[in-house]
Amino acid sequence: MNKKEQKTIQKILWISKWKNPILALALSIMISVFAISALADKDSDADQKNQENSTKKTDVNPWSISMNEKIKLTDEQWKKKLSPEQYRILRKKGTEKAFSGEYNASKEHGVYRCAACGQPLFDSSDKYDSGSGWPSYSKPLEADSVALEEDQSLFTSRTEVLCERCGSHLGHVFNDGPEPTGNRYCINSGALKLETTDAKEEKSEEKSSD
Repeated sequence: MNKKEQKTIQKILWISKWKNPILALALSIMISVFAISALADKDSDADQKNQENSTKKTDVNPWSISMNEKIKLTDEQWKKKLSPEQYRILRKKGTEKAFSGEYNASKEHGVYRCAACGQPLFDSSDKYDSGSGWPSYSKPLEADSVALEEDQSLFTSRTEVLCERCGSHLGHVFNDGPEPTGNRYCINSGALKLETTDAKEEKSEEKSSD
């Protein structure tokens, strides 16, 4: 209701008050109902816009964002993007059972990416059978592909391995690996997504054809 309409209504109410008090009362009630209804509609529109904005934020796809950009999503957004098992491992620092992971015994060639954001993490050429029950690598694909943090959980000191891009938990690194690095990056299969060499070649051909 604009100012002009408000002045007109006030004038009608003032005239009605002296000439017809009952009509003035009825008009007052009608105006109150109208005002309340208008406010309710306004609040409803605002709630709908907030819901739409929230949905847009939730629909963020980390894999579609430039690999040069850091990924920061809310806990609720990660829950929607990841499977329950991936969420447990990647965002809640869980560990899959030994010898149960998809990539533990895998011999396929390619690049292992972060299952949460697509960051390239390990190359299959650096993967080896450690006998631990988890995929093991002698080194990351690039020095800055992963981040390391001290982990004091489980009453022992270990070095946690995180995705450098999105901060997701991957596993731990130990100093009992093969030469020349002497490291064993013990990683959960659930934290990884293998992009096979064939898949990489197909993508390269698609870009060339474009």
